[in-house]
Amino acid sequence: MKRRDFLNIGALTAVGGAFSVNALAGGFSNKMVPPTGKTKNIIFMVSDGMSHGTLNMADLLLQRKEGRPSNWIQLYREQKARRAYMDTASANSMVTDSAAGSSAWGGGVRVNNGALNIGPDGTAHKPILQKFKDGGKAVGCVTTVPITHATPAGFSVSTKKRDSQEEIATIYLDLKFDVMMGGGTEFFSADKRKDGRDLFAEFARNGIQVARTRAEMQNLKSGTPVLGVFHEDGLPYALDHASDSGLLTTIPTLAEMTHKAIEQLSKNPNGFVLQVEGGKVDWAAHANDLAALVYDQIAFDDAVGVAIAFAEKNEDTLVIITTDHGNSSPGLIKSSKVDESFDKVQKFKYTNEWVLNGIRKTDTPQQIIDRLYEAQGTAITKEEASELLAHYSDLDNEGIYNAYKLPFKRLGQIQQNYTSVGWSGMDHTGEFVELAMFGPGSEALPPFVKNTDLHNFMLKHTGFIG
Repeated sequence: MKRRDFLNIGALTAVGGAFSVNALAGGFSNKMVPPTGKTKNIIFMVSDGMSHGTLNMADLLLQRKEGRPSNWIQLYREQKARRAYMDTASANSMVTDSAAGSSAWGGGVRVNNGALNIGPDGTAHKPILQKFKDGGKAVGCVTTVPITHATPAGFSVSTKKRDSQEEIATIYLDLKFDVMMGGGTEFFSADKRKDGRDLFAEFARNGIQVARTRAEMQNLKSGTPVLGVFHEDGLPYALDHASDSGLLTTIPTLAEMTHKAIEQLSKNPNGFVLQVEGGKVDWAAHANDLAALVYDQIAFDDAVGVAIAFAEKNEDTLVIITTDHGNSSPGLIKSSKVDESFDKVQKFKYTNEWVLNGIRKTDTPQQIIDRLYEAQGTAITKEEASELLAHYSDLDNEGIYNAYKLPFKRLGQIQQNYTSVGWSGMDHTGEFVELAMFGPGSEALPPFVKNTDLHNFMLKHTGFIG
């Protein structure tokens, strides 16, 4: 998917849901999982584009809104996880993109931004899920963006261009991984693909279960590979999803997909390796969309809770929690009423994307004020509403917008006056990022690593290399 398109899509999953892990916040055991030799299972969790401020604000919001910490930060508070900093650079830049970031883990080498496990010299490196699959483990990916997107693809395929998502979908057909779930119906549907192929039908003919709805996912049979694709492009943002009863019933949350994936993969007696991605955390950061950002981070954290709950019961499971890079460095900025300002986020019902996609150039400033108040309980001024409206003067009347023209940046700037949250920009950053591990093998984590180090770390602790 091209960057210009990502802002114009709908949003992810409910915070909570049928597999809500809120009760797990204080329910971990008090002792570290002891080293037990080789790791049987790995759950590799990626909050794509998560800067330090994103992790921090999600935890603060949960504490102030629900009286509970985030599962991730709680691991630190209880000293139950090993923690490190990670250098995320790619082969050609200190600031990586998601393709190079995931390829560093997937192929064990740094590649140029935009490539998937193809080195600067043209060498193709075998992705780690293919290695584990060949070694007898069950493997899979779940994500809130297209399943063909850069982060799951970096664990799965080798190709020169991350944007070749139709091709990546056909490669998945040949790989027959055990679980692949997320968005991206346009890369599998005959009416959307350029070649007209009906990959959904082809997957089914090749013995792979196809799920297109939450109910179909919940009713999947064990022992048969799964392709679950639930929405065109990315899944809806968590906050918008939670506020729409139709979306709640038809599209699963990331925590629900993670629960189902673990349920499917754990049937393999040789163990499994699963990548879980909160992909729209990155898209929200690009859009400076605070509501989308913090609630998608919380949805990711709910999935972390699912993984930790499984690892608590299965002490041969290593959970790795990290991000591929920072994005836009959001954070709380000191103001006269910073606590009161940030607490307004508790009452948000919809994202900036929902707000801006519903504005027409024929609207009045008062209508924009009313729409934003309905969505987020914030009453902006008439002057601020007029500034937003001015961006719509060249747009059509049908609501088919060029995402570049929607005033995401200006709305993010306006909101700082009301939430005390600021942004450094609208793109990836080169900051060192958080890396946490829980379970067998975590005791070997050094305090500082390169992203490529995790490839051999996973192979070593599962016994695939010495």
